[in-house]
Amino acid sequence: MTLMNPTTAQLFTEARTQNGYLDQPVADATLRALYDLVKFGPTAANTSPARFKFVRTAEAKAQLLACVSPGNVAKIQQAPVTVIVGMDLAFYEHLPRLFPHVDARPWFAGKPAVIQESAFRNSSLQGGYLIIAARALGLDCGPMSGFDAAKVDAAFWAGTEVKTNFICTLGHGDPSKVFARNPRLDFDEACTLV
Repeated sequence: MTLMNPTTAQLFTEARTQNGYLDQPVADATLRALYDLVKFGPTAANTSPARFKFVRTAEAKAQLLACVSPGNVAKIQQAPVTVIVGMDLAFYEHLPRLFPHVDARPWFAGKPAVIQESAFRNSSLQGGYLIIAARALGLDCGPMSGFDAAKVDAAFWAGTEVKTNFICTLGHGDPSKVFARNPRLDFDEACTLV
C-alpha cells in the first residue's frame, strides 16, 4: 500500500535538510504566509508558545553567527533567512484569549517545571509545523542545534521570557550541498502496535 503522491514527496520523501543555499531572497510576504500556516498547527490547550525571530539583515546575521558552532557558520551565511524558534515561558498569559472556554492560566501560573515542559514540547511541535509549512511554500530548510543558547537568548530575546529552542535556515537550497540520504529506522524498529 502506498500513500505517496506529489504532496507527500514535497513535504517528506523528496525534501532534504539543506547545507547550502542559492542566492535567492525570501520575501517578507512569504515569511508572513509561512506563519499564517504555522499558527494553525495544534498545540496542547492552544498554548502556542513558539516565538519566531526571522534573521535576515547583515547585522542580525552577524549577531547570530557569534552564537553558533563553526560547522553552522557557512549555512547561516548562505541562507537568506535563519529563524530562531523560541519558547515563551509566559505563554500562559495569553490563554484567556487563546483558550477562552476554560480558565487554563492556573494550570501553569507559578509552576515553573510545568511551564518549561509545556513550552518546550509545544514550541517543538510548532517548529516542526514551520518546517512542513516552509516546504509546502516551496522553501528548503536546515534545522540545527550547534549553538550557544544563552548567547542566542542574550542577543535576540533579552528582556523577555522567551528562550531559544532551535534554529532553522530557510531559503532555496543548493542541491550540490545536500548529503546523501541517511538511513531511517524501519517500522518494526520504531513502532509497536498494541
